[in-house]
Amino acid sequence: MTSRTERILIIDADQHARTELARYLEARGFYVTGCADFGAAQTVFSEGIPDVIFVDVPPATIRELARIIEESESLTPIVCCSESSSSADVVAALRAGAADFLLKPCNDDKAALDDVIEKLFDRVRVNRLNQLYRQELEEANRELRNGIAELRADQRAGRKVQLKMLPDREQDIEGLHVEHLIKPSLYLSGDFLDYFPITENQVLVYIADVSGHGASSAFVTVLLKNLTNRLQRNLRRGSSDDILYPERFLQRINSELLDTGLGKHVTVFVGIITLSERKLRYAVGAHFPMPILSFEEGSTAFLEGRGLPVGLFEDPEWDVYEASLDKPFRLILFSDGILEVIRAKSLDDKEKTLLELVSSGRHTIASLSEALNLDDITELPDDIAIVSVTDTASESDSRR
Repeated sequence: MTSRTERILIIDADQHARTELARYLEARGFYVTGCADFGAAQTVFSEGIPDVIFVDVPPATIRELARIIEESESLTPIVCCSESSSSADVVAALRAGAADFLLKPCNDDKAALDDVIEKLFDRVRVNRLNQLYRQELEEANRELRNGIAELRADQRAGRKVQLKMLPDREQDIEGLHVEHLIKPSLYLSGDFLDYFPITENQVLVYIADVSGHGASSAFVTVLLKNLTNRLQRNLRRGSSDDILYPERFLQRINSELLDTGLGKHVTVFVGIITLSERKLRYAVGAHFPMPILSFEEGSTAFLEGRGLPVGLFEDPEWDVYEASLDKPFRLILFSDGILEVIRAKSLDDKEKTLLELVSSGRHTIASLSEALNLDDITELPDDIAIVSVTDTASESDSRR
């Protein structure tokens, strides 16, 4: 008969019965070990729990065997073999932990013995598969935990890089006070912003929202920062003045994104404030909502303008818009995540609420954050970025 891999243990003080059962099982191809008592069997357990155990022992010993099997996290069935046909003895054995009961001599009823063996080893095979699946699942879980730990470490490193790329949270530039807030919905943000002087008289400010979320979108923010740094260097060297023109600034971002092949696009608002002319020149790359321009004398409105998203088309063109800054002003830029936290039914109502907040005096990042309860929201539906530009030079002039 073909050899099998299953191991069977027989515990029986009756040597003849033990030998006869072992001979029959070995003829069926099983590996069989016989022991006269429970003490001798424990040396077998030290080498591993068998697949099936046939026993002729008291219920207390069956119970002890069942405990050892359970502690080993094995599912080995116990078959009680006894000369007693008393229902009380059968019930006692089954209650102690036996999976089946056979009358001795077991070999006399080979059909019953074969039936028990078939059922037991169907169960053994199922148990082995379950153990194999459990081991594979545990290994997959370990790999997953290790992968998550590595991902978290990468995200922490990426977050540090993103924070270092951002400008100072509050900054005074050429008579303007600029501050920002950025809150990612995930650990990394697809929103980005920057502001810096480009000449002694001009300040550039932009806000961008990369499509999607997470690491792939965060990579694009690195590209944006790298590009703005290069454009500033080019201006200082005299090799290019693209950064002085909002529409050319968007064109450069567009070509860089297409070259990467990442399949990402960006919505952008870029504005250049010329203080000597009291003028804002800006271009819109499908950014929404539009920035809010508020004047000290009371008028507050969204800026006008529209344009194509950046990073989708080969040769797009963007219009340049102008706004007069002849009075002390505040300019507030938002990413579209701000609309997600405003409780209003329609998009128009959300915009109206945002405009009302600014009109009522919520000009600062802190006051807007308080009004919208941003600090209390633990899971944001989208990244949120806000930039506030306050005309401090004109305010000082108006007070003198």
